[in-house]
Amino acid sequence: MANKDITVLLQDWVAGDSASLEKLTPLVYNHLHKIAANVFRSERPDHTLQTTALVHEAFAKLVDVKTDWQDRGHFYALAAKMMRRILVDHAKAKSSAKRGKGRKILPLEDVIVISPQIGDEIIDLHEALNILAKTDPHKSELLELHYFGGLTYNEMSQALNISTSKLDRDIRFAKAWLRIQLETE
Repeated sequence: MANKDITVLLQDWVAGDSASLEKLTPLVYNHLHKIAANVFRSERPDHTLQTTALVHEAFAKLVDVKTDWQDRGHFYALAAKMMRRILVDHAKAKSSAKRGKGRKILPLEDVIVISPQIGDEIIDLHEALNILAKTDPHKSELLELHYFGGLTYNEMSQALNISTSKLDRDIRFAKAWLRIQLETE
């Protein structure tokens, strides 16, 4: 189905046509699954959140969003934000559990201190993107669409209505900034 058809289905759905949502669901769901699979390629293999669970949770949140969908790019950009939020919340909850949140407090003399290595890469990425967003929201959005949305350069170019050459320059700069930011933490 053409991208234009997805946009029409999104707009019809917002207008109250529930049949449009039924037609739209398998189209966007498959693409969301591909996006989630791309996100998980860079994660450790024992990640406790799985691709399908991420897609289900993101799609459930997207269905509840009340917005006037401009086009499929708008939909996938919001999907990227949802997936980012879900992954960050999951990482924070897991990290919090590792640090003992909610566990019984023991007297200090009964405790043996152990410092586990916690893989908080997703949280580090999230925080770096928040820092970048304060000075350059456009480049932060590009990285979000790239890392959490799994959009190709052409899809990002269309979604943001910018040329692919400008997109390429901006994303190369943003990736370089991100690499420096993550290496200095």
